[in-house]
Parts: sequence; structure tokens; C-alpha cells
Amino acid sequence: MKSAASYKGNKKNLPSKPCQVCGKDMTWRKAWAKNWEQVLYCSEACKKNKTSNKST
Repeated sequence: MKSAASYKGNKKNLPSKPCQVCGKDMTWRKAWAKNWEQVLYCSEACKKNKTSNKST
């Protein structure tokens, strides 16, 4: 089985996880290949608003 970093094919099988602020499902991107475990937010806007929505 191929690793996600060298993945080519059906995009339905890519890993995904929810954004910690808004809950939107984030699908793996090649740009995130080296730090997928550290990716927590779907956008810069969510990254900036991480403290305001954390209490909910």
C-alpha cells in the first residue's frame, strides 16, 4: 500500500479530520504531507479565531 505522501488516484480514500474551531472536514493535501499530524485548522481565519470559539 502506498503512503499518503506519494498518493495518486481516487481522492475519496484520502485521510481527513475535523477543524478544531469550526468542525469542517479537512481532507489531506500534499502541502500538508510533512506535518499532517500538526494540522489543526482549516483556514487562517479559524487559526486566528481559535481562542474565541474554544469555550463552546
